[in-house]
Amino acid sequence: MRVEHSVWFALSMARQSARLRLVRLPPAEKNGDSLRLASPNRDGVSAIQRHHRQRVRLRGVPRVAALIVAGVLGYLPPATGATDTLTIGITQFPSTFHPAINLMAAKQYILAMTLRPVTDYGHDWQLRCFLCTELPTIENGLAKPTELADGGTGVAVTYRLHPDATWGDGTPVTSADVAFTWETALREGTGFAAREEYARILKIDVIDAKTFTLHVDRLTYTYNAFGGAILPAHLEAAQAVEPAEYRNRTLYDTRPTEPGLWYGPYRISEVVSGSHVVLEPNPTWYGQEPAFGRIVVRVIENTAALRANLLSGAIDYVSGQVGFNTDEALGFERDDGGTFNVSFVPSLVYEHVDFNLDSVYFRDRRVRQALMYAIDREALVDALFGGKQQVAHSLMHPLAPGFDPDVQTYAYDAGRAAQLLDEAGWRPGPDGTRVNAEGDRLSFPLMTTAGSRVRELVQQVLQAQFRDVGVEALIRNQPARVFFGETVSHRTNPGLNMYAFLSTPEGVPVEMLRSDRIPSEDNGFSGQNFPGYRSDRMDELLDTLELELDPGRREAMWSELQRMYAEDLPAMPLYFRVEPYVVPVWLKGIRPTGHQVPATMWIEEWRAVE
Repeated sequence: MRVEHSVWFALSMARQSARLRLVRLPPAEKNGDSLRLASPNRDGVSAIQRHHRQRVRLRGVPRVAALIVAGVLGYLPPATGATDTLTIGITQFPSTFHPAINLMAAKQYILAMTLRPVTDYGHDWQLRCFLCTELPTIENGLAKPTELADGGTGVAVTYRLHPDATWGDGTPVTSADVAFTWETALREGTGFAAREEYARILKIDVIDAKTFTLHVDRLTYTYNAFGGAILPAHLEAAQAVEPAEYRNRTLYDTRPTEPGLWYGPYRISEVVSGSHVVLEPNPTWYGQEPAFGRIVVRVIENTAALRANLLSGAIDYVSGQVGFNTDEALGFERDDGGTFNVSFVPSLVYEHVDFNLDSVYFRDRRVRQALMYAIDREALVDALFGGKQQVAHSLMHPLAPGFDPDVQTYAYDAGRAAQLLDEAGWRPGPDGTRVNAEGDRLSFPLMTTAGSRVRELVQQVLQAQFRDVGVEALIRNQPARVFFGETVSHRTNPGLNMYAFLSTPEGVPVEMLRSDRIPSEDNGFSGQNFPGYRSDRMDELLDTLELELDPGRREAMWSELQRMYAEDLPAMPLYFRVEPYVVPVWLKGIRPTGHQVPATMWIEEWRAVE
C-alpha cells in the first residue's frame, strides 16, 4: 500500500514578478517501499501513550486511518521493570553511532542522552561544565598561557573529570580515555570529523585518573572549550589498531548495545537500522536520576506520517531539532485545542545549499551569484513559514555575536541572474536550458534528505525559479544516513546539496571554510568543507580570528569573513530555522537552547506530569 497526499504550495513561476502564485503539485509519494500495516497491540503501548491517547483529539485524521498509521511501524514491548516508556519521533536515522565520526544532528540528538561533553554551551549560550567539575579559566588558575618553542603563545588547560563518572560496564571514565581519544583522532584515516580540535593539542599530561592538562598550540578566545568526544580505551583500543579500518570496526556500530560505550543517564539497548533505537537507564550514571524507564526513538522520515503518529498516540513527542518543520508546527498552533504547547525558538541552524566548487557548473563565481539572484527567498519564507524564519544573507545569525547587518544581499532579480549567466558563457540552448561553449548543459542534481516535506517543497521552488533563467535542477533525494554518510561527506554530487549546519555561539567556522578541511580519501573524508572552498585569505582570517581575545577587534574580522562568504558564495544561504517545539502538555522539562546542543542533553530533567 502506498500513502499519498496532495500538497498546495505558493510557487513562483513568472519571471516578471517576485510574487509567488498558487500551483497544485502532484501527489507526493512516501519515500521507500510501501508500508507494512500491523494491528495496534495494547500490550505494546506504554502507560504514557495510553494516557496520551485518552487526551489527544485527532484533528484532520480519520479515526480508522489514525489507528492504521499507529500500527505502521509495529510495536515495541516495554522493558522488564520499566516504569514508563517515552517514545520520541525523529526524521533521520544516524549513519553511525560513533560520537566523533560524521557529525549529524540526528545522531547528536540521541547520543546526548548517552554521553556528556567535558564542556559545552548551556541555555544561556555560555560555556559550562558537563563532565568536568569546574570550568577552567585564566582567572581561576586552571588555564595558563604558555610560551611555545616558535615564540607563539599556547595555553595549558587543566580539567577535572567528575569523580563518579563511570562507563556503563562499571569502568571509571578517566584521563587515560581522554589521552586514548586524542591519540586515535591524530591517526590518519580514522575519520574523525572534527580532527582539528584534537590536532591542536600538543600533548596531554595525565596528572591522575580524573585530572589532565591539555597543552594547546594556540591561545584562542574559546581556550577552555573542550567539547570533543571521549572514547572508552578499554573497549575501543583493539578496534583502532588499524586506523584505516577503524570506522568499520568501531564497537559504536558493530556492537552499539555494549554498556561500556556509554556513561550518560541512558545507554543504548537496541538498534534496528532505519527503524528505531531503544535506550534504558544507565545504572552507573552519576547525575540526577532520569524519570523514564525506557526511551524509544523511532525514525519516521516522512513528516506527514510523523504528524499522524503523534496525533494517534503511537509516539509521545517529536524532536524539536530533528522533527517537524515550521509550517507543520504552525498547523498544530492553529488547530490544537490545548493538547500541545507550541513554541518557535530562534536558533543558529543555518539552512543552505552547498555548491560543489570543483564542478564544471559552479567554478565561475558569476554562476553562483546568478543562482542567488534567481530565487525569491523572502517570498519563500513568507509562503512556507508564515514569515517566522529569518532569511539568511550569510552564515551568521543576526542574533550571533559578530553579525554584520551591512553584509551583501541578493534580492530576487531574474534579469540580473540571466545577465550573469550570459557573461559566464552559459547561453540558452534549443530546449531553453543553458549550454556552454563545450556543449555542457547547465543541468545538475539538487539533493537533500528524503521524506522532509518542507525541504522537498523548497526544492520545487528552487527548481522552478532556476528553470525561469534557463537552469535545470534535477531533484534526487536520499535517506539521511546515505545522503550525509556518503554523498555529502564524499562530495560525490556534482550539483547542489541542501541541508543545515548547527553551530555554537560565535563559533569560528574552521571546519566549514578552511582549505585543509575539504574531505578526501587522503584524509579519511574528515572535515566539513563539503563545497571544496579554497581561499588563502579566508584561511588566514580564520586562524587570526580565533586567536583574537578582544571582542571589539574580532567584530571587524567577523565582518570581513561575512563579506567574503557573501561574495564568494561557497554555499547558497537560504534561511535560519526557528526550532518548532510541539510538546504535549503532560511532558515537562524540555528546554530548547537555540544552538547545536540539543534539548536531550538535559534528558534527566524531563518528566510526565498529570
